[in-house]
Amino acid sequence: MRTVLGRLSSINVQKVVWACEELGLDYAREDMGGAFGGNRTPEYLAMNPNGLIPVLREDDGFTLWESNTIVRYLGASHPSDLWPEAPRARALLERWMDWQIAHLVEPMRVIFWTLVRTPEPQRDMAAVARAVGDAGARWTILENHFAENSFLGGEKFTLADIPAGCFAHRWFALPIERPHLPAVFAWYERLLERPAYAQYVARPLE
Repeated sequence: MRTVLGRLSSINVQKVVWACEELGLDYAREDMGGAFGGNRTPEYLAMNPNGLIPVLREDDGFTLWESNTIVRYLGASHPSDLWPEAPRARALLERWMDWQIAHLVEPMRVIFWTLVRTPEPQRDMAAVARAVGDAGARWTILENHFAENSFLGGEKFTLADIPAGCFAHRWFALPIERPHLPAVFAWYERLLERPAYAQYVARPLE
């Protein structure tokens, strides 16, 4: 059985678990990283030299790191309407996954780490304010997209919704003043209707 190595409080682990659930795959998950440790051992570093989570380990010994890459790999390995085979159709989905890494991660990281994982006396609230502005501009790009589309790939949910969808929960759960983005919120509500999202992603922030 394939195994996802990483604690569920990690947004990147959530991506992989959500993808496994949507694809109906058998898998196990082992807590690792953070308070659980284990991600700096020689054995783990042999699988992921970055020492980060998650790692996907297949039962034949194949291992893979980088969460978005894992999601794409799972989709390509288990054909379904969640991940098209046609190159152009797939590229239109992959661009949103790359957009999440290139544009959305950094401001969301600043907000989350400051407000959730940094003791209050040490928080740089000016940095949070800047990051909220930057993130709001990024979410506005999705607001415009969702004015004409129900999901990132069009009218149906696909694996492309997973990376940004994980961040959507943090965006709406963090104690910040957000711009009014009704189309993004409607997309978030559609994601909440998916059992795997509600169970594994829409969790208390930690």
